[in-house]
Amino acid sequence: MSAVTELGYMTIGVKGLSRWKDFAAEILGLEVVDEGGPGRCYLRMDSWHHRLILEEDGSDDMKSAGLRVAGPEEFAGMRKVLTEAGVKHAVCSRAQAEDRHVLELLTLEDPNGNPLEIFHGPHVQFSKPFYPGRRMYGRFETGTGGMGHCIMRNRDLDATYRFYRLLGMRGGIEYKIPTPDGNTLEALFMHCNDRDHTFAFGLGGNKRINHLMIQVDNIDDVHYTYELVQQRKIPIGVTLGKHSNDHQYSFYFLNPSGWLIEYGWGARPATHQSEYYQEDFYGHQYQPNVVNPNWEAVDLPSAAE
Repeated sequence: MSAVTELGYMTIGVKGLSRWKDFAAEILGLEVVDEGGPGRCYLRMDSWHHRLILEEDGSDDMKSAGLRVAGPEEFAGMRKVLTEAGVKHAVCSRAQAEDRHVLELLTLEDPNGNPLEIFHGPHVQFSKPFYPGRRMYGRFETGTGGMGHCIMRNRDLDATYRFYRLLGMRGGIEYKIPTPDGNTLEALFMHCNDRDHTFAFGLGGNKRINHLMIQVDNIDDVHYTYELVQQRKIPIGVTLGKHSNDHQYSFYFLNPSGWLIEYGWGARPATHQSEYYQEDFYGHQYQPNVVNPNWEAVDLPSAAE
């Protein structure tokens, strides 16, 4: 069976490219690579040519999430699966694939209107060691788990589950959170490798993306980043804490486009068996005065401010 294996990369549309580049290097510790012409750059976090593409288009939102399959046979198999299931998709030209630095590429949307790209053969640069944008105690956790995870826009959890099962993912409802009005908030998590989840659905926000999680291999980098965020007066949306599902120790803060980055450490591998939770281990206090329903873009303070 053809199945996706990881979240390989993401393309983000931004309003202020220069501010995002500073944020990526000075706060996140990513390597900024100025290639691809004006209004565009790449961000590295390991030996891949890129894990993030920034494009200055004013949208301040996710433009695509790139899901990897193992090779050409699996790519052909995925095309067959999508065709037989009646899922609309487009196979990209060689030039479009080269623009993404992959061997083959197709595009589609999930039932929520979230744009996806399925690819194989990423451009890997072992001859170009990753060079962080600022001091780090360790490095980013990628490997077989991919670049991280994200929570995306949801319209129908049942349709979303069926679609991502079609892509070879597994998962289910992992949080059933009681709300003050007496209802229950349910969140769906889907995984495709040893990372607890690659995509999740069911949380708020008007943009396509709620947050992107990147993971480091040293807990000191979480606290170092936490202090940087505080020093730069960047709004923190969710305080330090530990999740019940992936056991990740993390916190969330706003990026220049107004949605959240989760910076984490210590996640356990996927259990591959269903469980659900009503709360986290500890911490992760939601800051409602920071994370507003419209996820508006914010003008983050510069180093000089």
